[in-house]
Amino acid sequence: METALWIVQALLAAIFLTAGLTKLTQPRLTLAAGPMSWAAEVNDQQFRTIGLLEVLGAVGLILPAALGIAPTLTALAAVGLALTMVGAIVTHLRMGEPERLVMPILVLVLALIVAIERF
Repeated sequence: METALWIVQALLAAIFLTAGLTKLTQPRLTLAAGPMSWAAEVNDQQFRTIGLLEVLGAVGLILPAALGIAPTLTALAAVGLALTMVGAIVTHLRMGEPERLVMPILVLVLALIVAIERF
């Protein structure tokens, strides 16, 4: 079970690290014209803040548990990322994009599994 949990944590960390770095390094309006249409609804500071929180959450999924220093932070990072996915689900519903719900729901479930198991 521990190995499976680490695999899920690594997968989630990779997803959020990639998404967060994209938000931190790419122009918001360029992404809004493509796969992140919701980015047109927020300002640059909000967009970068979401990216920073995703990167910090990705780090939080791995480092505390791996180093054995305050491993509860891993569970808290998973809870924070789960809340991020709740926000993504609400945003897609509000924007009338139910076809985009599969991935956020899957990631939400995985983040909740990590949170429950690490608590």
